[in-house]
Amino acid sequence: MTEAYDGRQVVGVRMTMDGRKLETARIENSPAALRAVLARCGKNPLVVLEATYGWYWAADVLAEAGAEVHLAHPLGVRAFSYRRVKNDLLTELANRSFGWCVRSPVMLARFRPRDERRGYAAGVVRAGGAAAWDQATRVEARDFCCWLQAAVKPARPHWRYPAGSVPGSGVAPVLQRVNAVTGKPSRGDRYEAATVAHCESVLRCFYDFHLEAGTGPMLNPFPLSRQRGPGRAQAHHNPMEPFTGQRSGRYRPKVVTRAPRRIPDDRFDALFAQLGSHRDRALVAFWVSTGARASELLGATVADADPGQQLITVMRKGTRVLQPLPAAPDAFVWLRLYQAQLSELVPAGRDEPLWRTLRRPFRAVSYDAARAMFTRANAALGSNWSLHDLRHTAAYRMARDPGMPLTDVQWVLGHAHLSTTQRYLTPVTEDVITGVLAFHARRRDGGPAAPPAPGYRAESLQILFGESTS
Repeated sequence: MTEAYDGRQVVGVRMTMDGRKLETARIENSPAALRAVLARCGKNPLVVLEATYGWYWAADVLAEAGAEVHLAHPLGVRAFSYRRVKNDLLTELANRSFGWCVRSPVMLARFRPRDERRGYAAGVVRAGGAAAWDQATRVEARDFCCWLQAAVKPARPHWRYPAGSVPGSGVAPVLQRVNAVTGKPSRGDRYEAATVAHCESVLRCFYDFHLEAGTGPMLNPFPLSRQRGPGRAQAHHNPMEPFTGQRSGRYRPKVVTRAPRRIPDDRFDALFAQLGSHRDRALVAFWVSTGARASELLGATVADADPGQQLITVMRKGTRVLQPLPAAPDAFVWLRLYQAQLSELVPAGRDEPLWRTLRRPFRAVSYDAARAMFTRANAALGSNWSLHDLRHTAAYRMARDPGMPLTDVQWVLGHAHLSTTQRYLTPVTEDVITGVLAFHARRRDGGPAAPPAPGYRAESLQILFGESTS
């Protein structure tokens, strides 16, 4: 059940346990009307109620009528509306199995953005076959974290190469090597430390929720570290002092914080030259000039591009807020050339997708398609840059410009904390090496030569160090 747009009605959808829709009704906001509709649902029906403003009376009326009420976050209900997970959810509500714990609307309300819900579900599903979730102890939790650090990732073969005849298809073991062009290590066949740490955090939050609800074990199998007490880490932190590193989970591995990598300007020019269409050039130009995430830019519509103001509007990943971002003029030039190619091939409209595939039926470009495009450009240079490296490149360019305040960079990147933006003030390895070599060259050429030690001839030392002019 969800609230209608006018706020005076409730929209209810009645369906069977197998997901078959029986009725859609608009119910007046009155207890009598709600009881009349509920009477057609049978004895003790299962009701998923959207927890919007003023839901208290509806939950009380439903509970008094014998319904089993489950509150859901509004974003979670709308996300389930176009996915088949909703039918599985209603089926699992009666069984109260492990699947119900993963897809519970109450639990998903804590992870409001879609990406957070997906990460939460992936972390819990990894531990789904380890043991009965409500009987897990700290021994199973410790063994699971150890196994996750040593296990080989399950690989899915490419649909074109089911036998695994291409590199990275999942049949042959993948070795982690450092790319000679970028200096970035390639993905190996083991889980990264960040993935293991994320999984541990998700499972600890999962069991904390069921501990509060009284539906899980009496002790959290994923406890906090012994060095810290209960409660949130850094809860009483002095804002005048820097944060100290703490391990929040006892079985959480240590994650090394690395400086973000950018694409050097000469390498970027070579990479940009490998792009084969105006659409690809426009995408890369927008990514490297706005600093938007790949998924944010791919979700833009035709109305979001404003060449007159030199702005493009994107929906932020975490807050889901629309934010206009300034872009470089050449990005709009490539966009205009791309739109001229599709002027007679796609329907016109402000709500149409801004980025489409190059082949018919001209669908909206997905993240996987954009990543495949960028991978082809990387293969021509032998590099392994990612789409997110374009965001790092844009952040480095803006942060190292003395005329642009760091707070403006924070606003463009959409960071909640200024400390996240300060990572881009870290000196780049290539720039440090170049600067130190230039320092040694200045010391050699600019300073006066030291007199030779007693017993050495000056002519012999000049010949030895290659300074002789004869």
